[in-house]
Amino acid sequence: MNVRPFRSADREAVIALWELCGLARASNDPGRDIERKQDVQPDLFLVGFDGDVLVATVMAGYEGHRGWVNYLGVDPHHRRKGYGRVMMHAAEEALAGLGAPKVNLQVRSGNDEAVAFYRDLGYEIEERVSLGKRLGSA
Repeated sequence: MNVRPFRSADREAVIALWELCGLARASNDPGRDIERKQDVQPDLFLVGFDGDVLVATVMAGYEGHRGWVNYLGVDPHHRRKGYGRVMMHAAEEALAGLGAPKVNLQVRSGNDEAVAFYRDLGYEIEERVSLGKRLGSA
């Protein structure tokens, strides 16, 4: 798999992948999320290709305290090939290169397969309460 930063020509394929993976939600406009990421650390938005086919994505960020990972997705037809591991490794390396001492991520409750995947990569469940607040109409 070839991993590289997102390019604008990847937009429609990325959105389709996120929808296929169940990552797109009514509360998040994937197109708007892509636009926002292009304004902030766009080099941390990575895509993975198997030949000419987009098969994986990961969106990372670092605000000076912790690294964060979002939108890790692998096409269901291409799972169990190590692509998710490759994408996470690329994101972790990029975050470490920026000085991030730790990576955090969130998994929707009930997504036991994702939890098992991350635990296998060395992530630990931390007892936290995740809070969120929408700002304006964004």
